[in-house]
Amino acid sequence: MAEAETECDQPHPQPKYLCVMVCQHLSCQRNGSAEVLQAFREHKVAGVTINPSGCLGQCSSGPTVRVTPEETWYCRVTPDDVPVIVEKHLIGGEPVEAKLHPRIHLRFY
Repeated sequence: MAEAETECDQPHPQPKYLCVMVCQHLSCQRNGSAEVLQAFREHKVAGVTINPSGCLGQCSSGPTVRVTPEETWYCRVTPDDVPVIVEKHLIGGEPVEAKLHPRIHLRFY
C-alpha cells in the first residue's frame, strides 16, 4: 500500500530546506523509532522539518531515517545517534557515514 505524501515530499522554495522523516511503521517502532523521532524533535534545527513517516520499506534495517531532498538514508538509528546526525549532517552538511544505509549508499562500502 502506498503511503500518503507528507510536506517533505513536496517541492520547497527554500534551497537549503531539509526534511527528516523517521519511520514509525511497526517494525521500526519495535526497534525504538518513537524515541528516535523524539530525539530529533529535541535537537531541532532552524530550516529543518522533522516528521514521522509511514513505512520507508527498509524494515530489516530500522529504525530508518530519510533526509530529503538529498535522499540520505540512515539505518539502525538510535536516540544516541541523533546528536551526531544533527551536528555533522543537518548543521555541517556531511552525512554520518557509519549510519548510512549500505544498500542505498553503495559508494561508502
